[in-house]
Amino acid sequence: MQDVAIFLENRPGSLAEMGEALGRRGISIEGGGAWVVDGRGVAHFLFEDGNAAKEALETAGIKVLEVREVVVLRLKQAVHGQLGQLTRRMAEAGVNIEVLYSDHDHQLILVVDNYEKAKEVSASWSNE
Repeated sequence: MQDVAIFLENRPGSLAEMGEALGRRGISIEGGGAWVVDGRGVAHFLFEDGNAAKEALETAGIKVLEVREVVVLRLKQAVHGQLGQLTRRMAEAGVNIEVLYSDHDHQLILVVDNYEKAKEVSASWSNE
């Protein structure tokens, strides 16, 4: 799975154009979201094949900022404080979480500055 960071114009229809471009290529979004911050639209969406999504979007004239590997985890929903505990471990390992969202299977998706280190923390977390 890969996260694709996308620049979207802050205007009606830009998100629709993005979805249509992906649909024409048969590419499904697995999770993510889009926001307007300081007047700029930015989206982070999860794809099985981020490079295929990038190609589809760029062909449609949509600017892709980057494609990155993600860390995928499942929190124990019945245990309070899971997000704080996990993110504290990432911080103590020196991992900065740059983007956080969930996928359609209720898994936590992390885009981080140190993928290898985050995978180590994730493996330890998952084995508990």
